[in-house]
Amino acid sequence: MGRAVDAWLTHLDVERGVSRNTLTAYRRDLARWAAHLASAGVERPEDVREAHVAEFLARLREGDEHHPPLAASSAARTLVAVRGFHRFLALEGVMDADPARTVSPPRVPARLPKAIPVQDVERLLDAASVGDTPAALRDRALLEVLYGTGARISEAVTLDVDDVDGEDGVVRLRGKGGKERLVPLGSYAASALSAWLVRGRPVFAARGRGTPAVFLNARGGRLSRQSAWSVLRAAADRAQLGGHLSPHTLRHSFATHLLEGGADVRVVQELLGHASVTTTQVYTLVTVQHLREVYAQSHPRAR
Repeated sequence: MGRAVDAWLTHLDVERGVSRNTLTAYRRDLARWAAHLASAGVERPEDVREAHVAEFLARLREGDEHHPPLAASSAARTLVAVRGFHRFLALEGVMDADPARTVSPPRVPARLPKAIPVQDVERLLDAASVGDTPAALRDRALLEVLYGTGARISEAVTLDVDDVDGEDGVVRLRGKGGKERLVPLGSYAASALSAWLVRGRPVFAARGRGTPAVFLNARGGRLSRQSAWSVLRAAADRAQLGGHLSPHTLRHSFATHLLEGGADVRVVQELLGHASVTTTQVYTLVTVQHLREVYAQSHPRAR
């Protein structure tokens, strides 16, 4: 089973260009699948039957002595890994048939992306720059870039200095599957980034070993995703913003505010780096919902 899993993940990495984070998640999901099969006395992929897959899905939803029950979305993601794995083995001729083909993942209720109002974004960004220290300059630049470009947190922390074109006011972001896109910075993000690169970054860079990363930690190394999360949490606490904020909240807000401002959905698709416009169109539901709320509150014949 282990060799078969390695073969599939290698295929996804080399042939499909799947991101490292996705590969890690798939490996974790398949480790749980292999443990489930082992408990049923199944050690070879070719011995897997449809009943094993269905039982595994039920176990995911119900939980067991080692794992809590999974939400429909998490169970569906795990089953996607199992289905993809066995479809690959069937196509490669390792198995005569795909035992997971007819087991459907649970339906996941549609969830609208959570965006925060523009004024809350401004409070968050103002709270990121307390003082004029290198760390404050970096934190403001990081959050301005996240909101100003709609970048994923992984895209922001992997930015290198050569990816920033100050003259044209754009950055090169590397998205899922290694796909690159150019995104305008906007004047606020460009100004904050320039202040960090000129006045803050050299201080941290002098303590490191010459990494090309845009965002550095205090030791001169590349800022990690976890540290970037901490920057956001600290700013949110200082801004006294309630609720759960994540770096993806700024990405959702970026898309929602663009659409509310009249941007074409296909332009937003390109800026976000979505492979399909269908993924981007979920943000139009957010803006329609906002319009309904305003209409219900404002129109004399709304209720």
